[in-house]
Amino acid sequence: MFSAAALLFLLLIHGAHCVDPEFVQKLGGKKTVLSPHCVSNPPTLDSASGAGHVEKLAGFNTYVSGSLQSKLAVLLASDVYGYETPNLRKIADKVAAAGLYAVVPDFFYGEPFNPNRTDRPKDAWLKDHSPEKGFKDAKRMVGALKSKGVSKIGAAGFCWGAKAVIELAKIADVQAAVILHPSFVTVDDIKGVKVPLAILSAELDHAYPSELLKQFDEILKSNKVDRFVKMFPKCSHGWTLRYNASDPAAVSRANKAHHAMLKWFTKHLK
Repeated sequence: MFSAAALLFLLLIHGAHCVDPEFVQKLGGKKTVLSPHCVSNPPTLDSASGAGHVEKLAGFNTYVSGSLQSKLAVLLASDVYGYETPNLRKIADKVAAAGLYAVVPDFFYGEPFNPNRTDRPKDAWLKDHSPEKGFKDAKRMVGALKSKGVSKIGAAGFCWGAKAVIELAKIADVQAAVILHPSFVTVDDIKGVKVPLAILSAELDHAYPSELLKQFDEILKSNKVDRFVKMFPKCSHGWTLRYNASDPAAVSRANKAHHAMLKWFTKHLK
């Protein structure tokens, strides 16, 4: 058996997935799993939410907000609950209000994770909706935006979506990237990043402790990649999306992260 210190070391060198007890028991193995915090506090989905509208883009049902006339776009890759999450659409509307064209694709093809479906447990669902597949779909979306005359593209990934965005950043398919309370992103991923990257993490997200965030920051600095790495105090995994809108403190913490994201895209896209 491994000691607690050895397990922590294994988690750090393999990069933190959405870690659950099964992952720890496998002694740092690279099996892709969803932990309870990845799917906690599910939102009430609303297909009619947001100030924008849904249209087909790159073959995906996509929530869009803002105008293509800006020639500047931001792709928002959702967490496991998908593109009908009202708080995610509110973020897209904030992006649009900043003068950017926001797109939120349905990368789950009409099947976001549903914790009430006992016939589709989280790891079975993830097998059909892997982050690697999300990356391929994100590439399609970036290609579609370029074909519409978009000159600069930013990408932001939340939890599950962070992996797709990091992969885009590794091939420089976008001009800037932001990952918020990421999952599945490893040290090796960060080593491959080629575009400006902001990492917004949570103090209470134990899959990404401060030591790992510092390592990410040092790697980006060493590779001369413009970066902004911040751990938000008193925040838990998912705080930018799955917050209680009636809780002023939770709303304030989420808004600070949204502001940081918009500031990053304004800096690198405009």
